[in-house]
Amino acid sequence: MTKTKPRDVQVAQIGADTTVLRSRTWERLKFETEYARQRGTTANAYLIQAQDSALIDPPGESFIDIFLDELQQHQYFQRLDYIILSHVNQNRITTLKRLLELAPYATVICSKPGAIALRAAFANQPLETWTHRDDEAIDFGIEYEDRTFKLHVVRDEEVLDLGNGHELQFRFVPTPRHPDALCTYDRATHILFTDKLFSAHVCDEPVFDEHWRQLDDDRRHFFECVHAVQVQQVKAALAKLDAFEATTYAPGHGPIVRHSLSRFTLDYHQWCQQQQSRELRVVLLYTSAYGNTGMMADAIAQGITQAGVSVQAINCESASPEEITRAVSQCDGFIVGSPTLGGHAPVQIQTALGIVLSTVPKTRVAGVFGSYGWSGEAVDIIESKLEDSGYPFGFETIRVKFKPTEETLQQCEAAGTAFAQALRKAMKLRAPRQTATEAQVDRTGQAVGRVIGSLCVVTAKWGNTDHGFLTSWVSQASFSPPGLTIAVAKDREAEILAQPGTPFVLNVLKEGKNLHRHFLKTQSARADRFADVETTDAANGCLILTEALSYLECTVQSWIECGDHCLLYATVDRGKVLEPTGITAVNHRKSGSYY
Repeated sequence: MTKTKPRDVQVAQIGADTTVLRSRTWERLKFETEYARQRGTTANAYLIQAQDSALIDPPGESFIDIFLDELQQHQYFQRLDYIILSHVNQNRITTLKRLLELAPYATVICSKPGAIALRAAFANQPLETWTHRDDEAIDFGIEYEDRTFKLHVVRDEEVLDLGNGHELQFRFVPTPRHPDALCTYDRATHILFTDKLFSAHVCDEPVFDEHWRQLDDDRRHFFECVHAVQVQQVKAALAKLDAFEATTYAPGHGPIVRHSLSRFTLDYHQWCQQQQSRELRVVLLYTSAYGNTGMMADAIAQGITQAGVSVQAINCESASPEEITRAVSQCDGFIVGSPTLGGHAPVQIQTALGIVLSTVPKTRVAGVFGSYGWSGEAVDIIESKLEDSGYPFGFETIRVKFKPTEETLQQCEAAGTAFAQALRKAMKLRAPRQTATEAQVDRTGQAVGRVIGSLCVVTAKWGNTDHGFLTSWVSQASFSPPGLTIAVAKDREAEILAQPGTPFVLNVLKEGKNLHRHFLKTQSARADRFADVETTDAANGCLILTEALSYLECTVQSWIECGDHCLLYATVDRGKVLEPTGITAVNHRKSGSYY
């Protein structure tokens, strides 16, 4: 999506005494997979102005200047009593520091894991001096630039009375990716402030979701990127939030959910169920001292999920041995990620590793990764113990010093995809031979497989990014105008070519060339598919593979739903044969049940 405006803050009333401040950008932020659709995003902050005032979820540092300017310009900031953080990360801490300079008497409210992160960011006070039961709220001060601000560690189901009927009730909804996650419900307005739940990365003018049908793909994409690896915890969170009589969801990103609340909630339940019902399951065990190993875990999980394999991410710091035992006893593969603390893995990872070694069969596929500051012995120790036990590995062990770079995260994502492929291969080797009945059933698939097609690569643009995928499901459909059809699976490729008028290039491959093998490889969503391929630009802006036999510049005209595929009809605008004496590469299959 191209940028149409500079960043701004959109302000709107969403309930009694309640205002949303939507910090907006039409650009892609950073490099996270969840922003890959390039539809822009909003960072939603909420201000409740009753007898006491509360600011919920200030944005990260990407919006810090325009956000604070808006607060002060509209005099929202004359009196701020509370700053509520649904979760704490470094970007939000940067904004919080600026906020506390303007509102030094505000009380910061967060969960216990969030408070630990804040104490580490603001001061070097020993954490051992802070002890309380999980069912107790606690207040204490943290020193910052010669001042002390008040921090309130909220307990689950605690209520904060702002006056005028605004009673805020807090629910603790931790997940492996956001172990400090907190949701807030306002009894006066029936608004549930959900932060990462029910979010979408899309930037548009509507504050609410009146055009919610157009948001389906954006919502599903956010779920797949953020929540697909933690569906058990998401289901537990949904069960907790069902107790509220919410009429509005106020998420951290995207439109506010009012018109499609029931439908969106049902979608979350169905997506969780679909993720859990996938045939192959991977358990990803990790801890993260400074967030670096956690970033790697997220990237690896994304690669596995994109390859169609279920992932259960477990942060061992907050998981019981019983939970870990249940998960790994049912897995088809497992991955262990660990930082190095004092030359060793954290105690939680040592416990998890002991459970794995005593529970998981040696035929299961394994993987190891981790970050470190100085030595990195933990990763080597884990790798050695798994090797000595005879586990096969799904990817080469990944070691990162300090914070992973964008290139490293791409490597982690590609490793996740490679792990999924290794898992499928291992499952085939372990599978018993087909029975006579199964073989008979497969005869139809074998017959369909005798329908052959030319090997081609479709190249198209998504925003400013070039994409390409391999296909052999191509057929000429018309003479005048010259047209063709392509059967496309209902995934990212279908999304790229979804709109009539979209240009693309069909590159027909040549027999004897190995170009198709390059496009058979599954790569990270952020990797450059054409980095090692010779290309030139077509008149329609898409890429021509110069090693192809020929190419056709095409324009999408229409679509037809066909089971698990869509049939695309496109007209041919122009074309050229690049190798007159070459022979078209053809795909011969043994079965029509798979590619």
